[in-house]
This record gives sequence, structure tokens and C-alpha cells, in this order.
Amino acid sequence: MPRVNLADDLPLDWDPADPDGFRAGMARFGKALGARRTSASLYVLPPGQAVCPYHYEYGEEEWALVLEGRPTVRTPDGEERLSPHDLLFFPTGPDGAHELRNDSDEPVRLLMWSEVVLPTGTAYPDSGKVALYTGDEAEDAIVERASVVDYFHGEPPRPAR
Repeated sequence: MPRVNLADDLPLDWDPADPDGFRAGMARFGKALGARRTSASLYVLPPGQAVCPYHYEYGEEEWALVLEGRPTVRTPDGEERLSPHDLLFFPTGPDGAHELRNDSDEPVRLLMWSEVVLPTGTAYPDSGKVALYTGDEAEDAIVERASVVDYFHGEPPRPAR
């Protein structure tokens, strides 16, 4: 049976394009274990870094388990320091908004998992962005809410009959 041991030193991916404040090491292993409808990722957060910006999902419930360290979670209820073995659930929609970051001096290890729902949308309240993820990177988009257009914007006129 395929498996991964979270206590092992798993090889982490670090995206060099991530800006300071969002530099997290990540090991994704859902597909490698054969999962199609769910996924899980191990994140390692150095001090001063976050998994991703404050956001909420429209299509996916998310979970987080603190494995090591004392991360800070931000939700609509405020900010809270977490401890190892704390388990969190983030529902879809604005009530599930969250950000996990490391405000401590020690590394943090988190396990996060969720459904894999495509297409789906994500909202970023701090920056006024929304994202559409389709499963086809050429069709995905992240836009500012201020760029919203009318439903028929850009459609060619239809000849009258």
C-alpha cells in the first residue's frame, strides 16, 4: 500500500517566485498515493513566513493539523496562537477565511488537506482579488474584483431579425 511517513525528512519544494513572507516548503503527496478526490500537503514554515495570503474557498473545505511549532491562525474571529496537535477546519465561504503563518522563532510544520474540486473559486479579501481555477492553467484567472464587467461586455452585436 502506498504511504508517506510525516516524521521522515520529506523532500520539500520551495518556489523561488514566492515573495518574502510567503516562502513555505511544501510536499504534496495526494496524487503520489493515488488520491483523485482529495489531497494533502505538508508545509514547513520558517520564521516570518506564511502558507498563503488570507483567503477563503468557494468549493473546497480545508483542514489543518499542527505537527510542530506554534503557528498563528487568522480567521474572521481574529488571530490565535496554535500548539502542536491543534486541528482546524475551514468551511467554504467567508466564514472559512484563514491564513496560517509563523510569527515564532522556530520552524512550523503543518499538514493540510482538502477536497479537490474543479472548477473552483478562491477569494482574497485583503487584496480584493478573486481566482478561478479550472484544472487547465491556460483557463485559470486571478483578477481584482474592481475589474468586474457586465455579463454581455465584449460580446459582438447580434444582427436583428
